[in-house]
Amino acid sequence: MLPLLINFPSFDPIALSLGPFAIRWYALAYIGGIVIGWLYARSLVKKERLWGGPPPMSLVQLDDFILWVTLGIILGGRTGYVLFYNLPFFIEHPAAMFKLWEGGMSFHGGFLGCVVAVMWFASRNGISILSLGDITTAVGPIGLFLGRLANFINSELWGRLADPNLPWAVIFPTGGPLPRHPSQLYEAGLEGILLFTVLAVMIRFGALKRPGLILGSFILIYGLARITGEHFREPDPQLGFLWGGLTMGALLSIPMLIVGVILIVLAVRRGASDTAEAIH
Repeated sequence: MLPLLINFPSFDPIALSLGPFAIRWYALAYIGGIVIGWLYARSLVKKERLWGGPPPMSLVQLDDFILWVTLGIILGGRTGYVLFYNLPFFIEHPAAMFKLWEGGMSFHGGFLGCVVAVMWFASRNGISILSLGDITTAVGPIGLFLGRLANFINSELWGRLADPNLPWAVIFPTGGPLPRHPSQLYEAGLEGILLFTVLAVMIRFGALKRPGLILGSFILIYGLARITGEHFREPDPQLGFLWGGLTMGALLSIPMLIVGVILIVLAVRRGASDTAEAIH
């Protein structure tokens, strides 16, 4: 092995074992993302100055929403994986759809699940759909960051073959003998750290006063980050490269660019003075 290559750390995908029960890092990433995101969301709702007046929801409503969005993430993520990434397999083995512990979640499916949860909960509680979407996406990068770290720990979704002289190239135990890009860490940086930082700065400068601006920015920046990350990530073996040499993740992210731009333009045109009249 060349001296520049990084030996893959000896991670145990199981974080904690309690008799027959095993808690995996991937599960902890989901739990941590939801809990930390909930705490961050509460801190945003408490600060009226960020909204230019009373926040569009109460802390009690936000607490109730956590269950809804959690179900949206899990159900949507699994459904998206089944439909977008491995439908022929699940048609032949329908019982495998429910084996979440064997892996297989789609961000795009999870995002659509969150959209359904946001629209349903907001409509039932008289909350602005766009403002609830802003809060949800403002905390989203936290879960994305932890999830990508879990992907790295699990030695899954690794990157494409890399130049052996690349100082941070990694030989993954499940990825063959050749060095690869640690694309999970690239995505953790882009979809997690970078996206969270940009949205946090926007919030500090009053973006929550324009309903839909954070939501649109999240969708646009995530789409760009995901497409960038997909250039370094090995495509799913059952799919390979698709239309135009793009991967499924990149193709699913292209519509996000369009939707993100539309939401941003509408939020800017609507103006900060129309907060109370945002979509319900």
